Amino acid sequence: MTPSRRRLERIAFVASARPEAREAMLRMRHLYGSVKESDADVIVALGGDGLMLETLRRHMDDGIPVFGLNQGTIGFLMNDYREGDLPDRIAAAKASVIHPLRMSTVQVDGQIHDHVAINEVSLLRQTHQTARLRIVVDEAERLNEIICDGVLVATPAGSTAYNLSAHGPILPLGCGLLALTPISVFRPRRWRGALLRRESHVRFEVLDADLRPVAASADSQEIRNVASVNIREDRSRSMVMLFDPDRSLDERMLAEQFAQ
Repeated sequence: MTPSRRRLERIAFVASARPEAREAMLRMRHLYGSVKESDADVIVALGGDGLMLETLRRHMDDGIPVFGLNQGTIGFLMNDYREGDLPDRIAAAKASVIHPLRMSTVQVDGQIHDHVAINEVSLLRQTHQTARLRIVVDEAERLNEIICDGVLVATPAGSTAYNLSAHGPILPLGCGLLALTPISVFRPRRWRGALLRRESHVRFEVLDADLRPVAASADSQEIRNVASVNIREDRSRSMVMLFDPDRSLDERMLAEQFAQ
């Protein structure tokens, strides 16, 4: 659902727990009024990237667009905070539509769990011992064994988060790719990851799962002691972020690649 020409008059305000964000929300509500999230045409999120992800996750089934105002620390997914001209900014904003990843895990005891991730699905060792994993892409074995601290699959929107800190590539929105990035890989030493089509089906199988336990996370949602993890993009769900024209997510992701 694209909000470019839709009516964006009814605004709901949400804020993180930071005192300055809560105070800003009260001022904004006083200036512009406020409705419940379920009745809103647009949600204004005051906080940081964590609040943006939380709000998008809450509305991934109804597609209500979210306009973020930075009252956090980094605010990569947020617009600059200003109290004036908010309706005009929302009306002129550009939309970025993203789709989440669906993670399906099978634990060692056979339990199955499904979660969605906006940024990435990651697997990490649970103990001091390295993880041993098998990587299968579209039913074809690509690595019969990788020894590492972990591995992740990132969306373009999440490619500047954990993926970037693990030396993975920055992916422009709309590129149709996912980043498969190892974390502190030991063997094979020269493998630095892969770029996959967004339609790809990725499966990680944990070798020696009892002796070398591994946890899987969809963003912040963690499942421990996994035996296998399946990952696909969920095209049935769309999330819409709104950005000032001069602060689009595409532009920020491009600028990040030239950061010193």
